[in-house]
This record gives sequence, structure tokens and C-alpha cells, in this order.
Amino acid sequence: MNTFRDLIVYQKGFLLSMEIFNLSKGFPSEEKYSLIDQVRRSSRSTCACIAEAYRKRLFEAHFISKLSDADMENTETQVWLDFSMACKYISKITYNEIIKKSEEVGKLIGYMMNNPAKFQNSFQKNYQKKK
Repeated sequence: MNTFRDLIVYQKGFLLSMEIFNLSKGFPSEEKYSLIDQVRRSSRSTCACIAEAYRKRLFEAHFISKLSDADMENTETQVWLDFSMACKYISKITYNEIIKKSEEVGKLIGYMMNNPAKFQNSFQKNYQKKK
């Protein structure tokens, strides 16, 4: 694993964010500065926090903290999707498909939070031993 882009969770989160971006293009224009911006921002922030966490792997508490932020943003995305369905901007079928993908991202983030040592490289493990 060379970069955050190699993480399955980042790849799935990025694809989800792009799906939400394309889906939200069909939302009414009056939602431009509220629902559209919010759902796009939170889905993109999920990926950004995962990338930041990857760069903080050397410091377990920072790593977990950033992953917690990613989990928070992913959950916020789900809330905006709830509103999108309630406002009938997306169908129940589309909602279920996207929520399922978001929940998968959440499970992967949770796995990383529960297993931080699995995401450290050999340099980091040696650094930790010297401390």
C-alpha cells in the first residue's frame, strides 16, 4: 500500500461521492445552496478525512481521530440522503442502494479504527518499537 488511494475504503468512498454528485445534479435548483451542497460536501469530506487519517498512521490516536471524523461525515451524508428521499428527489430503490454503499464505507472505517496496527508500514512499526 503506497498511498491513501490504494485503500479500498477510499476507493469505495470516492465512487460513492461521485455517484452522489451525479445524482444531485437532478435535484431542484432551489436546493443548490442547502441540500445539494451539504450532501456533496459531506460525502467528499468522508474521503478527505480518510486520506488525512492515512497520513497520520504513525500516531495511533490521530489516526483513529481522523477516521472518527470520516465516520461522522459518512453518517452526515446518510442524513442528507434521508432528506433527499423524504423530499422525493430520489426513489426508495436508489436511496437503499446508496445507503447500502455508505454503510459499507462505514464498516470499513470501523474496521480501520479497531485495527490501526494493520495500517502501519514497517517504518512506523520500527518507530513505535524504539519509543
